Amino acid sequence: MLNFVVFGDDGTPASEWPLRHAHLLGPDQLPLQATIRFETGMIRCEKASAETAGLCVQVPVAMEAEEGVGGAATLGILTLPTCLLPERTEPYLLSLELARHQIMLFLNKLEDWGLFDLAAEHPVMVQFERARRAFTRALVAQRGQGAAFAPEADRSARQALALAVDAGERLTLLNAEQQLPDRLAGRLYADSARHYTAITGETPQAGAPIVLPGAGCAVLPGPPMIGCAAAPGVMSEPLQKTAAAACDFLCMPMRWIDMEPQESKYAFTTTDKWIEWAVRTAKLPLVGGPLVDFRAECVPEWLYIWENDYETLRELVYEHVQSVVTRYRRTVSRWTVASGLHVNTNFRLSFEQIIDLTRICVLLVRKLHPGSKVQLEVTQPWGEYHAENKRSLPPMLYLQAAMQQGISVDLIGLRVQMGRGASGQSTRDLMAFSAMLDRFAQLEKPIALTAVGCPSGPAPARAGADESHEPGSWRSPWSEATQADWLSKIVGIAAAKPFIHSICWQELADTVQAPEMPLGGLVMQNGQPKSSAKALAATRAALREGKVPPGLAF
Repeated sequence: MLNFVVFGDDGTPASEWPLRHAHLLGPDQLPLQATIRFETGMIRCEKASAETAGLCVQVPVAMEAEEGVGGAATLGILTLPTCLLPERTEPYLLSLELARHQIMLFLNKLEDWGLFDLAAEHPVMVQFERARRAFTRALVAQRGQGAAFAPEADRSARQALALAVDAGERLTLLNAEQQLPDRLAGRLYADSARHYTAITGETPQAGAPIVLPGAGCAVLPGPPMIGCAAAPGVMSEPLQKTAAAACDFLCMPMRWIDMEPQESKYAFTTTDKWIEWAVRTAKLPLVGGPLVDFRAECVPEWLYIWENDYETLRELVYEHVQSVVTRYRRTVSRWTVASGLHVNTNFRLSFEQIIDLTRICVLLVRKLHPGSKVQLEVTQPWGEYHAENKRSLPPMLYLQAAMQQGISVDLIGLRVQMGRGASGQSTRDLMAFSAMLDRFAQLEKPIALTAVGCPSGPAPARAGADESHEPGSWRSPWSEATQADWLSKIVGIAAAKPFIHSICWQELADTVQAPEMPLGGLVMQNGQPKSSAKALAATRAALREGKVPPGLAF
């Protein structure tokens, strides 16, 4: 068992503590099944095994004003983990362990990104030193208190946590600023090509991803492509103008519920209109799919008849993929063949069935459209769903299993959405985002961010919504300005990674029944572009010109 002491804002043991997005993590950040409950002043975690584990939980993060240093600042409501901790009789202080992890992550990334030569007076290192001093004060304050923790230790630990989160985000942005010029100018790719030739004696194919032994990622040429998804049921001139100004490609979601609302009766008309505009007028490449996505908002009602009959479901998947790919193979250049099968919540499948459906989708698309690129999409990339659903597969294990089974894809797609009150969409800090991308890069495949997004305001309450799925916030409550700022930084961080192939915003327009995220589009319902639309267009323009995008730094 792991126990964590928590204090209230008044310095007394907390009488209430909402356990939002709370789950345990084991080695390799693998979510663990456990029972987590709150008692007065204490979070108790009961797990099946005695292995080390860490607690991941959503907490408010704010810096207190320090005399002669700076004012108070709110960093948001963020989902953060502790380090891996051994079981022991005495409890841990939660704020202290959260701060310890952020400091450890900062030091790890300082090494991974080759930034150890930063001068001590650099603003990032000054902020980190403040975090380290606050952490030391917390360690000292807890001593001599017997079995109880001192409130002063919690206060200093909270300050250390906030300072470490802020320093980590600033380090992440600094790393992106330093990496972007080399990637955009082609120097990273040229250096990798020379090393590849020196090691293997072969010249890499022009424009192909380069994977150097021990490098831990694929290296791609040129800047990443910037795109946006366009819901088929909404089309207008303002949306077309926004897409043309901000996008290198257009993604056409092909949700089963939209394509085949009634069994054997396809509805292609609205999708056809967007594709015709993209091909003939805007001259934009098209990404199609996901072709198979079993999320509740993507599945037609009639398909549930077969949820317990895998053989029939398998045949229906085959026929559906065949129908859609056959119709659009002359216009679509890249397919997202399947999405989120590993989460396994709506249609309950066995491990063998998940891999079998993945194989069928990939092989069928390659057979029907051999000249296209194929990508497999992972949702909820931090994998917290696995802590509750034993029949699911953690993201990395799913991808590794697919590759071991000989399922070959050109790209790995990641859906990274934050700020919505749903599983897997809680808000995380920028360094956590960057570290997550680095982790998936170890699979040595190009990565496409297939749906990046956050809202431009607080989402309306949903009937029956799970209160434990608080959306969280980043730096300030979600607003149009916060959405634009978050977009600029997230896209800039991703664009600096040499293995990122493309970045796609989750939705072009806000709609009454938003399939992805309420208020998650670039254009309001009245057709007025948001600040985020301008931010995406400015970021794309800067990348095309080989410049660091505006809005990347604080």
